[in-house]
Amino acid sequence: MSFGQAISSVLSKYVTFSGRARRSEYWYWVLFVFLLGVVANILDAVFGLHAYNANGVRFGWIAVIVSALVFLPSIAVTMRRLHDTGRSGWWWLVSAVCCIGSILLFFFCLGDSNPGANQYGANPKGQ
Repeated sequence: MSFGQAISSVLSKYVTFSGRARRSEYWYWVLFVFLLGVVANILDAVFGLHAYNANGVRFGWIAVIVSALVFLPSIAVTMRRLHDTGRSGWWWLVSAVCCIGSILLFFFCLGDSNPGANQYGANPKGQ
């Protein structure tokens, strides 16, 4: 799956939490969101769209909007990726546990697909 195909696939399944997502689809989406965040922060700096919250933390309005737009598809593709490795999408909640949860989720998403069909659907690789 190419970069463009992966982004198109994730956006076409904007809030689809069922099914499976290939490893390439997931990691290309992560790369896309990272690059989009970099561009958003640059645009915030160029146009001076930064503000400060009550704690004095600086944020940019374009970055906030971009984050809001990619939030649900990011959760959805992560859940589909977990399904592809044979895990429940509820494992996504482990990322709320400080650093350990995020590291565990990272390694779960690194794993290869379960061969053949599983309870979440057919293997997206076609095996």
